[in-house]
Amino acid sequence: MTAANLLVELFVEELPPKALPHLGRAFASGLSEALRAQGLLLESSATTAFASPRRLGAHIGAVLPKAPDRALHVKLMPASVGLDAAGQPSAALRKKLAALGLDESAASRVVTEGEGKASTLYIDTVAPGAALPEGLQRALEGTLAELPIPKLMSYQLGDGWSTVRFVRPAHGLVALHGADLVPVQALGLQAGRRTRGHRFEARSEFVELAHADDYEHQLLEQGAVIAGFERRREAIATQLEQAAREIGGGLRPLHDEALLDEVCALVEKPRVLACRFDPEYLEVPQECLILTMKANQKYFPLLDGQGRLSNRFLVVSNIDPQDPSAVIEGNERVVRPRLADARFFYDQDRKKSLEQRVEGLQRVVYHARLGSQAERARRVGHIATALAQRLDPALVPAVRQAAALAKADLLTEMVGEFPELQGIMGRYYALHDGLEQQVAEAIEDHYRPRFAGDALPRGAAGLCLALADKLETLCGLWGIGERPSGDKDPFALRRHALGVVRMLMERARESREWPLDELLRLAAEAFSGVEAFQDPSAALRDFIDERMANLLREQGYGAREVDAVLGLRPQWLGDVVARLDAVRAFAALPEAQALAAANKRVANILKKSPASGGPALDPALLREPAEQALERVLRELRPQAGAAQARGDHTEALRCLAALKAPVDAFFDDVMVNVEDAALRANRLALLEQLQHAMRQVADLACLAG
Repeated sequence: MTAANLLVELFVEELPPKALPHLGRAFASGLSEALRAQGLLLESSATTAFASPRRLGAHIGAVLPKAPDRALHVKLMPASVGLDAAGQPSAALRKKLAALGLDESAASRVVTEGEGKASTLYIDTVAPGAALPEGLQRALEGTLAELPIPKLMSYQLGDGWSTVRFVRPAHGLVALHGADLVPVQALGLQAGRRTRGHRFEARSEFVELAHADDYEHQLLEQGAVIAGFERRREAIATQLEQAAREIGGGLRPLHDEALLDEVCALVEKPRVLACRFDPEYLEVPQECLILTMKANQKYFPLLDGQGRLSNRFLVVSNIDPQDPSAVIEGNERVVRPRLADARFFYDQDRKKSLEQRVEGLQRVVYHARLGSQAERARRVGHIATALAQRLDPALVPAVRQAAALAKADLLTEMVGEFPELQGIMGRYYALHDGLEQQVAEAIEDHYRPRFAGDALPRGAAGLCLALADKLETLCGLWGIGERPSGDKDPFALRRHALGVVRMLMERARESREWPLDELLRLAAEAFSGVEAFQDPSAALRDFIDERMANLLREQGYGAREVDAVLGLRPQWLGDVVARLDAVRAFAALPEAQALAAANKRVANILKKSPASGGPALDPALLREPAEQALERVLRELRPQAGAAQARGDHTEALRCLAALKAPVDAFFDDVMVNVEDAALRANRLALLEQLQHAMRQVADLACLAG
């Protein structure tokens, strides 16, 4: 049997652009995996996905016309059921063989395995390999059923009776194995070799495909369609850069991967054109103009070398006219009222100060059980003020003012139109109202970090407010039972927890003043008097630690290293990374594993001993030379390790512990801890407690034990 390449294309009406990349990959991989599972693909098979606004396609290499037959050793039934008293096939066995497509003569090939009551009947047979038409039919049906379709729609077929459910109405199906047509069907369509090209640019209405390998070339040459999503995306990116260079002035297109994906899903053969708008609109904050061009028109704004918006923008056209002036003029005309709306909102919003809007927050519901945005703002202000008081009392007035005004821009026209601009517009309006720079920046920054990798608040006031805002969100929603479950996290509490972790870890100087458990208690206090609120501090600490552990593992730290540091429940997160680096350096020492194992042994002994935490160590009761030596080394080592840790040198603090290996080994070789003499036993447990304390200053080294 000769393998050939397979092409499958489903031609549909315009697909949802944001879902298209995922749909294209899922369609191709689903077909490929289903065919491979049926034995229809050679090992060398490779798959190429195609996805354009009106088609999903897959080119699958090295596909067999028929899968190889497979030898099977089939279990039939217990011998007591399949054979009668004379050892002849029973009616049940003959029925089972018939169900497998075997006649009665196959009974002679039935063998018995096992002895006595445990004996079972088996038969060796051959399962014929699937032919490509039936195998592809199964693959196609299964793949279409499993596609990650955001929302199904129902439509009638041409017979006027049959109803089909799919993401969009389908109008064509192509299935070619090499040059041969594969007779499959889907969504009421019979497979053929004809597809359609570009709505306006194709040479003819239909493209007749000669061979599976000609698909991409024919569709481009005859149909004016770049079928591959990635190739089309690359072409757009290249044209954007080229158009910006041709305009000059050091302009560059806005870098936005999501916008590039969405535009790629809207065009079949892109042509980038340069347009402009009236410079007077640049008086409006550029975030407003950029967002309206991106969100409403899918345009690419052009920025200068300092990141400032210019009055030039790029549009990705789905047609390629010889004279593009009409297309350019049309897009310039379309964007004008959008920019005028933005300017109108901006002008109207500035007629009323943020302070004048604060009262209106009482009418904006934050959560049915947590009250209004005004109540929320008061809680955030309470937490933020306490944080500022700990950090620097001089910050308190600015933090208190920023907290009172931070949510006021929710009532502006601009944020009502573009919720993504909350905080950003608050800063602009605060500056217009004549407020201090640090207050304005804190209003904008209190939403940071908004997403993974986003910048942290710039100043200390913004840091206090951002931390308070996220703590209030976490504590309040967690305290009324609105907790994440599985992949459901409607209030983005995981993202808020990561924001808290990042701020406390990456702003080391400030976070030294904010022990994590105290922060959680402080946040819970802000909800006193809220009905049905239960203090979630303990559970919330576990939740935050889980997010922190995941973040650290993503940064390349090992699970044992992370467990060793977080196992001590550090209160100050600013030195967590330094502790992890110290643990990694310690683990490389030749003494590390022995000390880690000893630490684990000590922990187990102390955990089981009722005398743990008893009387202080009495040197006079140290009878054995090994315990005397261990106590002496501990006494000499503690000041060195303590001094190193006091200056933040965790690596040196752990390195000092290497000197403990020999006396610890000798102690466990020569000294019995749980002796009958109660005083000796308590004294040796006290020595082990001192040892454990010395070895747990930086991390729980027991976690490193193999």
